[in-house]
Amino acid sequence: MKRGPGKQGVKGKHFRLADEVRYIQNKAAEHDGRVVTLGQLILFSTDTGDAWLLDVTDQLAVRLARDGDPEPIHLEETDTSSAIGWRGRYHIEGLAFIYTDRDTGRVTTILGYPTQTIARAG
Repeated sequence: MKRGPGKQGVKGKHFRLADEVRYIQNKAAEHDGRVVTLGQLILFSTDTGDAWLLDVTDQLAVRLARDGDPEPIHLEETDTSSAIGWRGRYHIEGLAFIYTDRDTGRVTTILGYPTQTIARAG
């Protein structure tokens, strides 16, 4: 696992996804842009107060915060696995982060996210 900008590491059994979700939601509340990578998962916050959890392999996404306010997330975690309530899919087109909501089909294009970092991880 790597956290930005200082990229702190946490070894296998010592990290919990729920803790990382809270960490990135707190950073979003502080309007502090950060990126955390956990294998195929990326969590990021922005200086606008948004935060997301992404699966770069399957391009799944769930919003964790909007304008600094945390969003509800379905997350079940055991010692060996995690289940995430993905709410949609995303893709990157240049500098644009494009999110499609699974339930409504609404497509949202957002500029200013760390798209280059996300694209490199995918």
